[in-house]
This record gives sequence, structure tokens and C-alpha cells, in this order.
Amino acid sequence: MKQRGRHRRRRRGQALRATLAGTALALTAAATLISTSQATGANSPGGLTALRVGASSQLRLHENLTSRDALDTLSGTMGGNVGVDGVLGDTDHSMRNAADCTTDERAALPVEPTATRAYCWDDADARTTQWRPRSVTTSGDADDDGAWGTHQVILSGWTHRDGRGAASARDRGLARIAFVDATDPDALRYRWVLLVAPRAGGRDFTAVRTGLGGMVWYQDKLIVTADHGDGLLVFDLHRLLRADVDSPAVGRVGHGYSAAGYRYVLPAIGSYDPEGGSCTRGRDHAVPCIGSLSLDRTTAPDSLVATEAAGDRPQRTRLWRYAFSTAAYRTGLLADAQGHVDAAEAYTTKGSAISGALAHRSAGAREAQWYIARPSDGSGGHGSLWRQNGDGAGAATCTADQSHACWGLGTGSLSYWQRTGELWSLSDTAERRVLYAVPLASVDGSLG
Repeated sequence: MKQRGRHRRRRRGQALRATLAGTALALTAAATLISTSQATGANSPGGLTALRVGASSQLRLHENLTSRDALDTLSGTMGGNVGVDGVLGDTDHSMRNAADCTTDERAALPVEPTATRAYCWDDADARTTQWRPRSVTTSGDADDDGAWGTHQVILSGWTHRDGRGAASARDRGLARIAFVDATDPDALRYRWVLLVAPRAGGRDFTAVRTGLGGMVWYQDKLIVTADHGDGLLVFDLHRLLRADVDSPAVGRVGHGYSAAGYRYVLPAIGSYDPEGGSCTRGRDHAVPCIGSLSLDRTTAPDSLVATEAAGDRPQRTRLWRYAFSTAAYRTGLLADAQGHVDAAEAYTTKGSAISGALAHRSAGAREAQWYIARPSDGSGGHGSLWRQNGDGAGAATCTADQSHACWGLGTGSLSYWQRTGELWSLSDTAERRVLYAVPLASVDGSLG
């Protein structure tokens, strides 16, 4: 897939290294012993039920883009766009390879099937109680060759959650993204970027506060879940900017710009807002709050997969997809020329509290398979990963009691790297924060 117009970029055609797939990771014996009380998804969520066209009206979005003049003003006053390459050329954190992860961290990995690649964050990020990793997307989503220029890249979205104390309350809800240079699979490095929104006609910016439950990098755009799941925010990866003031403030400071101590910011270029009004959790016929996102390259055109955020009570969960625009001047955007976004198809599943979902149709298959990640029903247990279609559901079993609690601890969103065949996810558990990949073929093979 090629970028067009002003977004055209040079394609290097770099081949992925043979070692990207890695070798299977050995898990500790403790990780494979999951008690019945920790089992999740013991009852199958069954097959997917298609929603009628009229029933999907609550899923309709409307596009609202920031003026290009405001974005250009902000870029100009902050010294110009640095792009993804500028951030990756200035990484200041290293990820630990699986062998250097702690026993507790490795215990967060899936039990069946096992991960073939796993990485842990540097010590400060691994142990923070204030920030939580929620979502992942990669340059495998961004482009079908799996690369962005000369780099393979992983993006991981984190949200500030600790509201205790004046300083923590000020930062609560801040959203940041780790830009991880994964070109060398044996030496991953990353730099944090703060999400912001332009204001005052582009002469200033403010912090974006959102849960980042879902995130997809497609072409030159990054789409994330908005605050409380109420719609989506969209960013342009060409418009990464550098802050020149190091202070706790966010925005213009005197004659410069500060980003709460972060060196780089990514300003939003627009949003997709529900046409039916604010979202409501736990009501079957209301506008749903969006919980997670992923990309499906097996549809025509490519599509954005969304899930309904969990409510206060168990319920059927809606899953749906939006088609990406095919217009050359609208790279990475969803809407038609009039700014409307309708769901291309929608389903419900009996699975509740979904943390991530992926749709993928193999070559020659009659329909797409939907892979649904769910957390543990108990405290601290492994989650489950169900494969569903219209006929039923299946999941791996990994213990003598036939438990389906085989997926990662505190599982986050899902992302499929088509070139390598890897399914990426991450754990969202204090001091057990691991970024990992499992071959999608192994997921299918684990179902027997």
C-alpha cells in the first residue's frame, strides 16, 4: 500500500529478519498451574449473532477534523514536524528481552499457545503504579510490508490512572504512547510521546485525557479510543512535534512549549463522535462506548474493528467494523465525503468484559474468524482467547480440569502483524507488564 500526495513516503522494501518470529519461550511450571477458581470463560460464548441493519444505527459516527491552518500553525511555531523517524532516532529507554524478564513477568505470558517473542519494559515503567498499558498496534498495521521507512515499529498506549495527591490528580487521565523501534528484535528501544490537542487556533495545545483501550495505526494515521470510550480520536503520524521546555506544564510556556516533562507530543487532528449522542455502558439499545480497536486487512476495503466497552453487568457485547476510505486524499481516515461513518457489519456475542478483539479471514475461508480476548473472572488469573464465528466458539484448554484460562494475565488489546503472522498483545498487571507475540497459526492450532 503506497502513501499518496503530501503523505508519500519512500518505501525501502526492507525484508523482515528471519529471527523476528523468534523461538518458543519456556514458561515456568508455576505459570501452567491455574486453579479452577482462576479459570475464565468456562462457559462458551457461543456463536456470533448478526445485527440487523437498523439495529446498527447506534454505531454511526461523524467526522470532525481540525483545520489544517491550526495544525500548520502549531507545527510552525514548534519548529516543524519531526515524524516517526525523528522520535525513533532519539530513543532513551531499552526493553528487556524475555531472558531478562523476571519470573513473575514471564508468568504473565500465555500458557497455551506459548509466546514466541516477549519483552519487558525498563525498570521504572515496569514498576510504576500510576501508568497502565492498555493497547498495542504496529507498523504491520500501518503498511502491508510491515515497515515504516526503514523501521519496524511497535506502539503501546498507556494511561495515567493514579489520582492520589495533587500532582497525581493533575496528571490523571494523561495518555502517552511508547514508540518502540523493533527493527532489531534483539535490542528494542523506545521513547514516550504525549498525546495532545491543538487549541487557540494552533498557538497552544492541551493534554488529551483518554483511556487508550484501543489503538490502530493505519497508513499515516493513528486512531485511538476517546475519553470514556465516547467515540474516537485521530492523529497524523507525520505531525509529531518536539517540546522545547522541560516543565510539569502542558502547552505554551512563555516563548516555548512544555509537555509535562516529555520531549515529544502528537497533536490530534480530529475526532469521530457518535451521531446518537454520548455513549452509555450496559444498555443494549443505547450508543455503545468503544472498548478496543484492531485492524482487519482481509476485508475490501480494509476495516477498523471495534468492541463495546464492558458495563456494570454481564451482557451481550457488540462487535462491529468500519470501512476505511479509499480516496487518495483521505489516507487512513474512515468517513465518506460528507463526514458520516456507518458500520459495515455488526454482531453480538455472549462474551462479556472483552479486552481485545481481532477479525481475520484466511485465504479461501468462507467467513472471518473473530478472536475475542477476555480477562479472568477471578482475581489475578489468566484470561481466555476465544475464536468465534456464526457457528460457535472454541478456545484452547491448558490444564487437567480443561480450563480455558490459557491466555495472558491482565490481557490488553490485540493486533495482527500480517507479514509475520504474529498476534501481538500485552499484559496490564502491576509489575507483570509484558509485550508479547504469538503466531496466529498457533492460536488456531491450539484449538485442535
